[in-house]
Amino acid sequence: MEVKTSLLDNMIGVGDMVLLEPLSEDSFIDNLRKRFDHNEIYTYIGSVVISINPYRSLPIYTPDKVEEYRNRNFYELSPHIYALADEAYRSLRDQDKDQCILITGESGAGKTEASKLVMSYVAAVCGKGQEVNKVKEQLLQSNPVLEAFGNAKTVRNDNSSRFGKYMDIEFDFKGDPLGGVISNYLLEKSRVVKQPRGERNFHVFYQLLSGASDDTLKKLKLERDFSKYNYLSLDSAAVNGLDDAANFRTVRNAMQIVGFMEDEMQSVLELVAAVLKLGNIEFKPESRCNGTDESRVKDKNDLKEMCELLGIEQSVLERAFSYRTVEAKMEKVSTTLNVSQAYYARDALAKNLYSRLFSWLVTRINESIKAKTRHKVMGVLDIYGFEIFEDNSFEQFIINYCNEKLQQIFIELTLREEQEEYVREGIEWTNIEYFNNAVICDLIENNQNGILAMLDEECLRPGTVTDETFLDKLNTVCAEHQHFESRLSKNSKFLTDHSLPHNCFRIQHYAGKVLYRVEGFMDKNNDLLYRDLSQAMYKANHSLIKQLFPEGNPAKVNLKRPPTAGFQFRASVGTLMKTCIQSPRQKSLPHFHRLFWSVIKRVPGLMETEGERAGYAFRQTYEPCLERYKMLCKRTWPHWRGPAREGVEVLMTDLQVPPEEFSYGRSKIFIRNPRTLFFLEERRKQCLEDLATLIQKIYRGWKCRTHFLLLKQSQITVSAWYRRYAVSVVITIIKLASTTVLDVQRLHPIGKMYNDFWPSRPHLFLDDAHTELRRIFHLWRVSYPTQRFEFHLTINIYVSQPFKGDYLEITKNPKYQKLNNVVEEKVLMADVVNKINRANGKGTARIFLLTKKNVVLADQKTGQVKASVPLPDLTSVSVSTQSDGFFALKLKEGTASAVKGDFLLSSEHLIEIITKLHRAGTTAADVEQLNIDISDEYVCFVLLKSLYPAQSTFFLGFNHATIINAQKYTSNPTYLVHARKTPAHNPVNVTQFHIIQTS
Repeated sequence: MEVKTSLLDNMIGVGDMVLLEPLSEDSFIDNLRKRFDHNEIYTYIGSVVISINPYRSLPIYTPDKVEEYRNRNFYELSPHIYALADEAYRSLRDQDKDQCILITGESGAGKTEASKLVMSYVAAVCGKGQEVNKVKEQLLQSNPVLEAFGNAKTVRNDNSSRFGKYMDIEFDFKGDPLGGVISNYLLEKSRVVKQPRGERNFHVFYQLLSGASDDTLKKLKLERDFSKYNYLSLDSAAVNGLDDAANFRTVRNAMQIVGFMEDEMQSVLELVAAVLKLGNIEFKPESRCNGTDESRVKDKNDLKEMCELLGIEQSVLERAFSYRTVEAKMEKVSTTLNVSQAYYARDALAKNLYSRLFSWLVTRINESIKAKTRHKVMGVLDIYGFEIFEDNSFEQFIINYCNEKLQQIFIELTLREEQEEYVREGIEWTNIEYFNNAVICDLIENNQNGILAMLDEECLRPGTVTDETFLDKLNTVCAEHQHFESRLSKNSKFLTDHSLPHNCFRIQHYAGKVLYRVEGFMDKNNDLLYRDLSQAMYKANHSLIKQLFPEGNPAKVNLKRPPTAGFQFRASVGTLMKTCIQSPRQKSLPHFHRLFWSVIKRVPGLMETEGERAGYAFRQTYEPCLERYKMLCKRTWPHWRGPAREGVEVLMTDLQVPPEEFSYGRSKIFIRNPRTLFFLEERRKQCLEDLATLIQKIYRGWKCRTHFLLLKQSQITVSAWYRRYAVSVVITIIKLASTTVLDVQRLHPIGKMYNDFWPSRPHLFLDDAHTELRRIFHLWRVSYPTQRFEFHLTINIYVSQPFKGDYLEITKNPKYQKLNNVVEEKVLMADVVNKINRANGKGTARIFLLTKKNVVLADQKTGQVKASVPLPDLTSVSVSTQSDGFFALKLKEGTASAVKGDFLLSSEHLIEIITKLHRAGTTAADVEQLNIDISDEYVCFVLLKSLYPAQSTFFLGFNHATIINAQKYTSNPTYLVHARKTPAHNPVNVTQFHIIQTS
């Protein structure tokens, strides 16, 4: 399927009625018909969505379709209910605004399916996770349970909602569902005892008899035959395409997912079975001695089985069907019930039992799905549609009253508030006249002379009251009302209207005229359950019955008359309207379904949306508008310092939006065309992607730098510990080698030259050193068999790296050709060392060359010889115990080389330099043995401002030192200091010093 990039691309008819030309009822209907013929069942009117029920499955609700509309602009793709659901969800998630989706329309329009589509879409696009998926599944599975107990087949719809449902879905700050709360509004409980021709009772009765196992039915004392039960109509018991048995299994599974326990499900089924049994109880008259008739139960078998199901004593319930107790202050009067009154009591008990069971189910579901915390809310309203049947009674009257109130909200939100806002904001606006149905709502709900008020008054009035007396009162009070019609009213124009029967009245609703038959209005409004029956139910041993009839408790007798059905419904509607109006942002979804092309005269409630056409598609206060789009302009990003309106003006000017596409109000900016809003959103989306890329780049750089520094620090730490270990190994090797040589000298006298004795190695890691020592020893023994000599031994020390000697490759590197020509002898050691300046303690790079006769220091860059010291002029080499690489060359006093003083050097190859200096001094015939001094103490001249006490710490430029003692050397601030190397804190910085002695 081709993915459209805008609702204007490849558009069939007009996708948004705001763009329709010319705008009239005929063009409106023709556009809907044209789109419907091409399977385009959704059409926009601004932000309102119209849907036409196709009464067949269409491939427009697939997972691919969900992904297509996910995170897309409302006007970006062709009209769809997913676009509305996505807009509401993203507004809740991204803008932190609570949402309310109103789904209204006539009966059979598909409102229930629309609400399920909204919930399934939100469930598909929100977050994932075990806990989130559990919540989503519970929210979705609440629908099958409520549909089974609250939906029924009607002449318009096989799955018509016979109750109003408002679900609050609660989300966390990330947009993941936390739970929900369901509110139900006045179940059509009269359907339990009587159904119109061609309609069924609630689904659960047929599902139970069709899908329950034989064992379950036996426990419930039921049979599968529908004809066995008086409360089930037979002409529509079987519905094509409706599998009651499979649906029963679905409902059982849904109840388990929602959280119902097994005993709770069994209790629910027992109550459903009790309602069926209750309908089979019949009565017969029995004359008393005083001439009055008393009702008696004909066949007590059904009564007995019902009492067994509910745990009620049969005699108690049987008496409640025959007598009625009336209490007035301190008096109690017991009267008998005739047959008609007994049937009324039976039906009243059945209706109350079922409706209270339904309310308990809603409460029980709420306990399972209710969130612990409340952050953001999306409300979805699915309530009765407008009904116009051949025979309309009290149920259709209150249902249509509810739809009038919803239409009133629709008008207020989409038109009246629209125009009032333009006036408040100073926007140029052409006033449009529209029909306000408040006059119809007032006709029904007015507290003084409204139809519901007069109905309650008749129900409470003493004396003989009937449906006819109620109609007479309506004819008297409402005769002159322009939307009320009656054959017997004082208005003479209806006297000859034969389409208006004498026992009926007609109301001209916003959706058309509806004829109501007054028969049954009084009884259905009374909805009176005798106190005897309530008390009988309270005495039941059933776990659920006592919860459903708390007023039956004898200790809590309430003599106040219970509210009428009309009063309860009006209060529920008031609460519902208040909930919808108080939502911070409303998304209206009027559904206009099942169009009868040949008889339709007008599209109720939709033509008034012509106001959308003359207005603006989007408006927003300056502060959030600037906050949302300021990133699109360099002058407003990242911070705008002036007033918000000026910032928005700069933004729109910079974006070059045509002036006719928007207007500035007093506190808001108004954007006329949705395409302008879509343009802003696309620019913002691209800018957000660029910003996200920048943030990712900075974060990745920081992360890599942090990782590198950590690796560097780790390398330093590992190297330090390894050097310490390497030095300890070297010392160990030296000690063991010395011990071995001494053992050989002690145990192997020099005279016995041909003895092959050699001690075994003490440790495995000394294997190479052990072999080399043995080879050297035997070579020496063969070379000098009879001479007495001093025992000199050169030991190869195995350290972390082998001795290389010439680290500069001085003979091969052309850079050092000049230096190579100056040095005539063979170079034993060539390396770069740091020569420490005696004046300031700073180091200078020098080339260190060691030959058999001289030590040469040369400039690293030029190769010029800076100093050449003959080996005989060296008396000792001083080093410390620290791993600092420093060594001092001590010169003989009085020699030419000692004029400038001793040399303090540092090198990374300290051990190798000292080793080779020692070897060179040992092998030269004219050189005294070179001493190696290892000490942390030294004597130096330092320039101090004053004489510091002993144990003071100072810094010699290359290391810390602690003063042992000091004395003034000259008249200048120069002191002869005897110091020791030591780590210290806050040392005195000595910039001039001269080491004269190292121990």
